[in-house]
Amino acid sequence: MPTASTGERKPSQESVESLVRRRRSANWKDRLFRLLKPPDPFLPNPRELQIEAPLGRWNLYIGGAGSVVPGYVNLDLFPLRGVNVVGTAEQLPFPPNLFHRVECDAVLEHVEDPIAVMREIERVLAPGGFAHLVVPFCHPFHEYPRDFRRFTPDGLRQLKGNLEVVAEGWRTGPTATLLVFLLEYVKTWLPWRPLRIVAHGVLGWLLFPLRYLDAVLRHSPRAGQIGNHCYLWLRKRTG
Repeated sequence: MPTASTGERKPSQESVESLVRRRRSANWKDRLFRLLKPPDPFLPNPRELQIEAPLGRWNLYIGGAGSVVPGYVNLDLFPLRGVNVVGTAEQLPFPPNLFHRVECDAVLEHVEDPIAVMREIERVLAPGGFAHLVVPFCHPFHEYPRDFRRFTPDGLRQLKGNLEVVAEGWRTGPTATLLVFLLEYVKTWLPWRPLRIVAHGVLGWLLFPLRYLDAVLRHSPRAGQIGNHCYLWLRKRTG
């Protein structure tokens, strides 16, 4: 779950807690919903994780509320399940040069000041440590709890500061973009939430096999024209 600084329009802890609770609720309706939920309409890129960036003694996961993240200190805005430290990504409550690896997955679009977040990541990274960033490019609007921006690969690289780029690419490709927007487009026509849930389930199951097209399309030089999420691996220099 993303972390965001508090501004004029403050995120609601109650709304975020409610969302996390539904994802793990034992209520029969919630359990049935999770059982019938279709597979994700995207195919992750296996090359994204094929770099030498092992976990160290101390590792930081930014925005993992609702999940237990083994091997990481989990930081988020609210004291929800799985969160070890409550704080904002713009002001990380840690000393410099502490973490061997920092995960920032689908968070930068939700913070008010991504430049400040990146400077904080650079500060807390130990020399030789790695930062893994994932951001959306072509993806529907999603407040979680707020949604401020989208990134191109060029725009993401601009945030690296003094960190060096180790690897970059697309996590999810153009077919993922097509499918997520088609699902949202169909739901736009439906005024009632129960209908939207049914439509998402039926269409999700019918369309998800198309996601495997990205196994081919991710190698196309034009895949980035409508790529879904891009990633960046950064390393803090030792000298």
